[in-house]
Amino acid sequence: MTSGHRITVEQGTEHVRAVHEGRVVAESRRPLVLRETGCPPRYYLPPEDVRTDLLTPSDTRTHCPFKGDASYWSLPGADDTVWAYPDPKPEVAGIKDHLCFYETEVVG
Repeated sequence: MTSGHRITVEQGTEHVRAVHEGRVVAESRRPLVLRETGCPPRYYLPPEDVRTDLLTPSDTRTHCPFKGDASYWSLPGADDTVWAYPDPKPEVAGIKDHLCFYETEVVG
């Protein structure tokens, strides 16, 4: 990693959920919390805690020099709002196949 850039992944205990157009599309009490220099904390949720039936695979792919290549999914009316790293770099291997949402709220 470059000087001054850090990424940590740890098991979280927060109760988090993602809501889209009034519908809960993901809810988990076992998120992985990824903290990265210069970015807000991101919650990566196990796929079994996500309404994957509502997700449509996207052709979008992005590359992060620290995490690897991300694949994206869309929700109805919201393109590329969910992503995952199917083959992440070893430093963040724990997030493999976990799904992350742009907007996730921590519930009480």
